[in-house]
Amino acid sequence: MVARFNAFITERLLLSACDGLLRSGAKRKNIAVVRVPGAFEIPLAARTLAETGNYDAIICIGCLLRGDTAHYDVIVNEATRGIGQSAQETGVPHAFGVLTCDTLEQAIDRAGLKMGNKGAEAALAAIEMANLKKAVSRQPSAVRKDNPRSAAKKRKPRA
Repeated sequence: MVARFNAFITERLLLSACDGLLRSGAKRKNIAVVRVPGAFEIPLAARTLAETGNYDAIICIGCLLRGDTAHYDVIVNEATRGIGQSAQETGVPHAFGVLTCDTLEQAIDRAGLKMGNKGAEAALAAIEMANLKKAVSRQPSAVRKDNPRSAAKKRKPRA
């Protein structure tokens, strides 16, 4: 999912995220792009998608630039909290690809100029977490009914 606000940055992040998914073996038909107005709307849209059960992971892409008011801090906190809460409560991995930058120059650098592209990094994180979830769900429970330590205590000593 990608925020339209600051689209000159978020579109670069989106392209790189899609490229990362495709290079990692995802099929184009399995990549859904959902657009939301801004970063504040990402958590609700992410939760809505996650609750469908149709997605292995949600990649959240946005760009927040600090201004002269407290608005930036409020949106950063709510977007971060909401994305994390959605991931925890739905059990669907959410990758955080929301840039939080002081300047436009920093955002440009993180969208592919000097600092790599954080969209691709978010895609790789989503893949890793989706794979981890699948691997763990296939494993037997980590909690054993008969704890070997307690079983050893119950055994009678051999003579």
